[in-house]
Amino acid sequence: MDDKLLIEAINQKMPFGKYAGRKLIELPEPYLVWFHSKGFPEGKLGQQLALMYEIKLNGLEGMLKPLIVPTK
Repeated sequence: MDDKLLIEAINQKMPFGKYAGRKLIELPEPYLVWFHSKGFPEGKLGQQLALMYEIKLNGLEGMLKPLIVPTK
């Protein structure tokens, strides 16, 4: 995986729903599990959400926190 794509996915903001405006890495794991069971959206956002699901499932989010760009 390209580092740039990983950093972009981590810092992408959720565009809709209950957690709109939150960075994908900050989404609660149960929300990502729900998407996993119902199906991720099509396209880039769906791929990014699937990646966040795998990251959280494997307990890797703490390792990626240094890659989070602070919100201004």
